Amino acid sequence: MKEILDAILAGDTPKEAYAALPLPDSYRAVTVHKDEETMFEGMESRDKDPRQSLHVDDVPLPELGPGEALVAVMASAINYNTVWTALFEPVSTFRFLEKYGRASDLSKRHDLPYHVVGSDLAGVVLRTGAGVNAWKPGDEVVAHCLSVELESPDGHADTMLDPEQRIWGFETNFGGLAQIALVKSNQLMPKPAHLSWEEAASPGLVNSTAYRQLVSRNGAGMKQGDNVLIWGASGGLGSYATQFALAGGATPICVVSSEDKAQLCRDMGAELVIDRRAEDFRFWKDEHTQDTREWNRFGKRIRELTGGEDVDIVFEHPGRETFGASVYVTRKGGTIVTCASTSGYMHEYDNRYLWMSLKRIVGSHFANYREAWEANRLVAKGRIHPTLSRTYALEETGQAARDVHRNLHQGKVGVLCLAPEEGLGVRDVEMRARHIDAINRFRNV
Repeated sequence: MKEILDAILAGDTPKEAYAALPLPDSYRAVTVHKDEETMFEGMESRDKDPRQSLHVDDVPLPELGPGEALVAVMASAINYNTVWTALFEPVSTFRFLEKYGRASDLSKRHDLPYHVVGSDLAGVVLRTGAGVNAWKPGDEVVAHCLSVELESPDGHADTMLDPEQRIWGFETNFGGLAQIALVKSNQLMPKPAHLSWEEAASPGLVNSTAYRQLVSRNGAGMKQGDNVLIWGASGGLGSYATQFALAGGATPICVVSSEDKAQLCRDMGAELVIDRRAEDFRFWKDEHTQDTREWNRFGKRIRELTGGEDVDIVFEHPGRETFGASVYVTRKGGTIVTCASTSGYMHEYDNRYLWMSLKRIVGSHFANYREAWEANRLVAKGRIHPTLSRTYALEETGQAARDVHRNLHQGKVGVLCLAPEEGLGVRDVEMRARHIDAINRFRNV
């Protein structure tokens, strides 16, 4: 790995030289082990510790197939799907790998007794497989996490509808929390030149997810002037939704759980913020009964902030805890768009407030290549900024995942893979200087 790292750190290595660099037989990677998938049985989710299940191992370099690329990973990031993988919930990801392994002779590579995790990366292309023309060794790239076969007609209007669509590093092996990753070439996008490796790696999954969910016609189709209620507006996903709303001429109503998080939203430019903990919003009387009076109080608070207007769009991802309130406060004809259920999958809401007010619920999951490309393009242009708050070494990935699991973080948590320190990989110093305050907004918060 030393020759590869030296070539990248030099910053001026000719691209043709990368194709001649020898590849290692093995590399360091963050894994979970199949023989440990029952280690947390009988435990509550909050008591499970990712530090016990995430390992850093030497693993063999996978075979490179047609349409694929091997990438030297300088940095990656933690997403909630890595937390789910580490907790083996709601199901063990080895079920995904087993299913994928049955799909073809080539996909058998993924069905292993270990799972290399991670769904973000920034790095340098080392090798490309047969049929890859758009990318060459030496290209500096980031990767989105949609892995898709595209052998079915269903995926050709929107690749997220392909029956063989998977999330790389979660439903496939050889993910980004490693020194080398295996990706499909149509996951690759240009690395934003003004960002460091760890900054460039951090937006990927959440930025693309927020773009499709809020901006794309496949999601809410946000327009100028829309009032957008954003749950967890300073978090890894919500912080990008807040930026998209502001950049697109909408008005975000940011819901957070502390004054520090409220200030982060104001620092991003949001003016309307609800600290649900300070205002003591409790949408459930008990485990089985929601409190409609709290829905009503929440709606009144929103109208106080907006000058009497209800919200056009609710950016939903907490799920069970908030979904009833989300349906209630949306304006007549408005949209509740959901991409996750971090507080529980079994949602309950009063359907009268949906059907009689002609509201709609839209499911949104990650993004197709075009949506991911557009989201990354906005980062590269300095319109949307990374929300990286803290970076860990590869060996500390278990602690990083625990921080995300325990909600001890803001924005995104990064992981250095091959990069020996933070701040490397910046190519456009002048552009960086223009945006440095926004780039560092979430740092060490």
